[in-house]
Amino acid sequence: MTVVADTGAIFALIDASDAWHERVTAWWRANTQSVVLPVSILPEVAHLLQTRISSLAELAFVRAVADGEFTVEPLEPEDVTRADALMRRYLDLPLGFADATVIATAERLDAREIVTTDRRHFRVAGASGSRTIRLLP
Repeated sequence: MTVVADTGAIFALIDASDAWHERVTAWWRANTQSVVLPVSILPEVAHLLQTRISSLAELAFVRAVADGEFTVEPLEPEDVTRADALMRRYLDLPLGFADATVIATAERLDAREIVTTDRRHFRVAGASGSRTIRLLP
């Protein structure tokens, strides 16, 4: 099985001061499943690292991605179409593009789990498909 990662989980994995760091790190170490990062979350992760930690933290993340330490999943045209539908459906939430593409990618890959710290958006929108997505950790 594949797990799709959201921005918050990757940021928490890297930032030891994040409230979710211990939970995400423990899950990451114990996890045996393949974890993919939709390409759409990379700018968000990089921005958070640069603005909340440092430019060096952002650079280390970019290097880790370039070195293949994370598996990056490209967006397919149907992911963008699905993201559009989700964003329209949850306009009042609001559901942003990155979160919508995480859900769309999970649906396309038939992934039943998303590793995230964002319970607000994914609890609501993650249950919008034909099956419920389990939120980790």
